[in-house]
Amino acid sequence: MAIQEGDRLPDATLHVMADGRPTAVSTSELFAGKKVVLFAVPGAFTPTCSEAHLPGFVANADKIKAKGVDSIVCVAVNDAFVMDAWGRDRNAEELVMAGDGNSDFTQALGLEMDGTGFGLGTRSQRYAMVVDDGVVSKLAVEAPGAFEVSKAEAILEAL
Repeated sequence: MAIQEGDRLPDATLHVMADGRPTAVSTSELFAGKKVVLFAVPGAFTPTCSEAHLPGFVANADKIKAKGVDSIVCVAVNDAFVMDAWGRDRNAEELVMAGDGNSDFTQALGLEMDGTGFGLGTRSQRYAMVVDDGVVSKLAVEAPGAFEVSKAEAILEAL
């Protein structure tokens, strides 16, 4: 069953780049005691993700943080190297670019999708959520092929 509003995020490990190396970071490190906007994309460097989803959060980062958000985390079932390169390519310095290379976090959320028909394997559904001290207070999961409820503007309005 997929995570719901009011649920606590599962314990999991994501990876971010630090000092040129992938570094493990726990969900408790990322979310405990903080208000965080987390959004997930099916894959770094893919069309909608690169042209609309990530750029929306980059462009609206200051407005989102002005609403009391401590950090904005982008996650994808990609490795930390890819997430770091994608973040640098899209000027996402204000965001935490986190890799879920084995899809452990994505599967624990129950928000995985089957991308094998496109040669992608298991990936994340497209979604965004607001997390208050590790608890999901707002969850917006896109219908397959859609890009409406998880875009930065929709999350900014929900804040």
